[in-house]
Amino acid sequence: MNSSSSTPASSSDSLSTDNRYGDRAIRLASEEPLEKWPNPSTNPYVIHLEHPEFTSLCPRSGYPDFGTIVVDYYPKDWVVELKAFKLYINSFRDRRISHETVTNEVCDRLWIELAPVGLRVIGDYTRRGGVKTVITVCKGNCQLFAPYTQNPL
Repeated sequence: MNSSSSTPASSSDSLSTDNRYGDRAIRLASEEPLEKWPNPSTNPYVIHLEHPEFTSLCPRSGYPDFGTIVVDYYPKDWVVELKAFKLYINSFRDRRISHETVTNEVCDRLWIELAPVGLRVIGDYTRRGGVKTVITVCKGNCQLFAPYTQNPL
């Protein structure tokens, strides 16, 4: 066999990280505007989203952090498409980022892209070293939201 002939690559060799459709979708969700839909109603209502599989990396140790990202918003003209929201939250999984920064970044992005009447983002993080952390960021009219019940984990 000469050096110009190719040998079949294993399936793991042929799929680089950049070629996996899930990785591409998550990367695009972090870079592109979120997909959104026109608000289908003129009725006042609150949308409550929970993403209980949040992960990121501790900026100091590199150890994984886990938690639930909770979003409550009172839509005006737009609502976020749920898969786009999920992929965006998944984009934090390999980032070294603090709990405070995550929660504020999510809030700022949704505030800019959706322009809701009110928005509350809660980062309810799993205990680490016995310490429970819950970060809450509000913009606009946050009196619209029911009190948050913490995740006991």
